[in-house]
Amino acid sequence: MKQNPVVRMAELEIAAERLEAYCALLKEEIEASVALENGVLSLSAVAIREAPHRVRILEVYADQEAYEAHLLTPHFLKYKSETAGMVTSLTLIDVDPIAMRAKR
Repeated sequence: MKQNPVVRMAELEIAAERLEAYCALLKEEIEASVALENGVLSLSAVAIREAPHRVRILEVYADQEAYEAHLLTPHFLKYKSETAGMVTSLTLIDVDPIAMRAKR
């Protein structure tokens, strides 16, 4: 029985004075997650142009098990601990995909 993918949108606000350091850690975590975890199908991060301290991440995992495994990886735990003082607000939103396509 095929499970549904887990798709989430993370809405974050980052302390403005820590934004550059946060973005470097986020890029490192995304690269590691996509490279090392088969269950991570896609991670995309963007900043709101007029308010770059407002970051949005679209996360796509193969299934719930892949999402839960991701939360226990060394690279995610490092990201979480090193960015804890940088993130001033975090909202996780479960979303349902309507259309998701990418060129390879």
